[in-house]
Amino acid sequence: MTKARSTQVCLEATNFYHCYCRVVRSGWLIGNDPKTNKNYDHRRQWIEDRIMFLADIFAIDIAAYAVMSNHYHIVLAIDKAQAENWDVLEVITRWHRLYKGTLLTNKFIKGEPLSEVELDAVAIKAEIWRKRLFEIGWLMRNINEPIARQANSEDGCKGRFWESRYKSQALLDEKAVLSCMAYVDLNPIRAKMHRQLETSAHTSIKKRCKKASEVSDPNALTNQAKGLMNFAGRPKKDMPKGIPCRLIAYLELVEWTGRQIKA
Repeated sequence: MTKARSTQVCLEATNFYHCYCRVVRSGWLIGNDPKTNKNYDHRRQWIEDRIMFLADIFAIDIAAYAVMSNHYHIVLAIDKAQAENWDVLEVITRWHRLYKGTLLTNKFIKGEPLSEVELDAVAIKAEIWRKRLFEIGWLMRNINEPIARQANSEDGCKGRFWESRYKSQALLDEKAVLSCMAYVDLNPIRAKMHRQLETSAHTSIKKRCKKASEVSDPNALTNQAKGLMNFAGRPKKDMPKGIPCRLIAYLELVEWTGRQIKA
């Protein structure tokens, strides 16, 4: 029996989660369809662009992702504290980048005068939206629904695009986080879609490798790939927000893991 998503997320235990979603009937609705020889690779870019767009809105950091031919993976970290520090204007501004909002919230954004009762209504609505902006379910919904509509429009059809709701897995310690990130980043290599990390299209590892090759100190927080969660360095007291590992160490881990050959 499936469990409600709310029971699978416990921020007291961990804020890191691995999510993945597959297209309907495991069809080739994203990559190259071997039966029809029709290519849908441009849809992989749709998904990658959507992930990066939402990372700038939600209080959820993207640690790793890989968009494959018929599914995609994301490793993410929920930042509840960030959402709680936003003021009402920040919450509404972010939400309005996704949805139209209400008559009162639009008036609030424009700076139009509101009564005390109306301001209370705006504050109540903002609190609802604040919680949604650090919920995995709302992030995944905002990836999947627009992509499904866009793909169906392109195909001139209706119906399901995604096989089912996304799957979610809690990552309970640093070892689990790094292992899962490496698993996600190596997906195209294992599938023999690419031979090198640097050319592994529609993955976070390609972004990280590209940025690392352009700077003198890849481990510096200011020199890491934009839109992705930073590597904060070795675990220590009062360490900055980020993945507790040096970026170069992680790149070496993924490179070494990807070169292991098993029967």
